[in-house]
Amino acid sequence: MKIKINKTTTTAGSKLTPAAKESVKQTALNLRQAPDFTPTRPKKKKRKIIIFLIIFAITGLAVFSSQVIISNQSSTSWLAKLPLIKQIKHLAESADRKLKGEDSDRINILLLGMGGYGHEGAYLTDTIMLASLEPSAKKVALISIPRDLAIPMEDIGWRKINNVNAYAEVETEGSGGLAVSQAISDVLHIPIDYYIRLDFVGFINIINEIGGIEVDVANTLDDYSYPVMGRESAQPYESRFEHLHIDKGWQTMDGQLALQYARSRHASGQEGSDFARTRRQQNIIEAVKNKILSEYIVFRPKIITNLTQEIQDHVKTNLEIWELVKLWDLFKDVTHENIINRVLDNSPNGLLVDMITEEGAYILTPRSGDFAEIQYLINNIFSDVPKELKTIVGAERAAVEVRNGTWINGLATQMAMDIEKLGFTVVRIGNSSRQNFQKSVIYDLTYGEKNDSLTILKNKTKANISLDFPQWLVDDIQRELTDDKNPTQPDFILIIGQDADLTKSGAANPENTNKELEEL
Repeated sequence: MKIKINKTTTTAGSKLTPAAKESVKQTALNLRQAPDFTPTRPKKKKRKIIIFLIIFAITGLAVFSSQVIISNQSSTSWLAKLPLIKQIKHLAESADRKLKGEDSDRINILLLGMGGYGHEGAYLTDTIMLASLEPSAKKVALISIPRDLAIPMEDIGWRKINNVNAYAEVETEGSGGLAVSQAISDVLHIPIDYYIRLDFVGFINIINEIGGIEVDVANTLDDYSYPVMGRESAQPYESRFEHLHIDKGWQTMDGQLALQYARSRHASGQEGSDFARTRRQQNIIEAVKNKILSEYIVFRPKIITNLTQEIQDHVKTNLEIWELVKLWDLFKDVTHENIINRVLDNSPNGLLVDMITEEGAYILTPRSGDFAEIQYLINNIFSDVPKELKTIVGAERAAVEVRNGTWINGLATQMAMDIEKLGFTVVRIGNSSRQNFQKSVIYDLTYGEKNDSLTILKNKTKANISLDFPQWLVDDIQRELTDDKNPTQPDFILIIGQDADLTKSGAANPENTNKELEEL
């Protein structure tokens, strides 16, 4: 699989000075950082001010979060009643044109965040997130893609995915968003319909322009390794970082502090988890959304004019105005229950693993050796199960360990993804030392105490149930957990057999088998 960077000229972006362009080429060859540049302000026709607010409030900020904006204001709110909004909504509803992906009931939007002007590695995409939207069910899935994920690039080899935007901008200014879209589309085997790219400077400036935001900080945050913007290569090494401290309670944040609060990755204690980071980002998004859609902002022409200019300068997208409006109208009332968040990571049950290249660079690669498991996750992200089943499993808090009892690569991971949707907690995924299982088997370690969950698991997997725990499996578990000081005991151990392979790869042709039986 190879990725070809598109070299088609686009009108987006601004011209680089000769000196800056030369610097860009040099850094791209090093595969270390993208260029710093001084943008010239494009002479664009000013568009309707509310539309620009919609671009930022609904999509732009999501680049720096793992949540979309969930509006507390319904279609009957004061904002929806504004004459301009009514006119725009009418245009979107009356148009015969459809959004890309609408016919297949799945719209994929790539959200990109980069440092931008004044930031070392200006064109490197610090944040990459795929937002998949299902119009019929009003569902949103957000999949965070790490910047260190290695993918193949034509004529270059395997490189970190965050380099794609920089390479493309060197070749053709303004083509980075399209190039990253094509690269991810090729890797994930899905169409990327739209992209939105926002830089840190725009994020900071816009929050400052609206007078800051009020955020309820759930826990005191201490991050002793927060990177200082612009000092990524400074010496001594310790000067590249600062101590970020934010007290618990309501805090007034300017743009800089809001960005730090949303992006902190190395906070002490519970704030250092991905879940905590997601919650912080959601708080930021909610605070900005409430402020930017408030009467205080909408009825202040000077603020709106300044916001319009900031968005023109710092947001790049291939979405047309009518497409933005239609997206807003389709998903403005999405509820929290209809949002799915996934992160591609290197956790014990994650789909990625750490690697060090021959040059000594740190990268992440697919655990399975290819992108099949990740593709399965993406393609089945909206597959749902009855809520009553999830309620039953959730009430019993059933935990499962999944082991692959076949030689079919990725089968255990696929099953783990499927049963997680039922509410099961998957504590471990791995291979069985015996990989000759024809039929899947569930070993019940609760001896019937969680029978409802066991029944649901059996119906899902079509597996046999065993109360006898074989000695070989006991020996395997003891050997594997020797260095694990706090092992989590599952309620069920599910060993996947060949019957779980829906492709029936390598199986005999049923027609031949039946014929042989008839002859006998």
